[in-house]
Amino acid sequence: MAESIAQRKSFEFALGIIALYKQLQVQREFVISKQLLRSGTSIGANVEEATAAQSRRDFLSKMAIASKEARETRYWLRLLKESNLADIELRAELGQIDELIRILTAIVKTTQTTS
Repeated sequence: MAESIAQRKSFEFALGIIALYKQLQVQREFVISKQLLRSGTSIGANVEEATAAQSRRDFLSKMAIASKEARETRYWLRLLKESNLADIELRAELGQIDELIRILTAIVKTTQTTS
């Protein structure tokens, strides 16, 4: 089966979050960076799990979790930006997470209405 847009974008985003995590470690930001790493990589893991869902309900559950993780990730990114804990530009990451949230929300809503 071909890779979906959600799979591709969430995987690419996770790679970017890993790189950002490394930058934050160099700047000695250890607490929020760890939260960001966990939630930012969890999005793609849940999207990937959804592709092997046993039922429509299971698929919806995994995608809903991915959507929640994306929103948590946006929170950590905003907190990093507004707190000035690190000297890193986060505009690209915030744009990417907003796009992922839109994609995942659309998938969840479409799946709910076609159930």
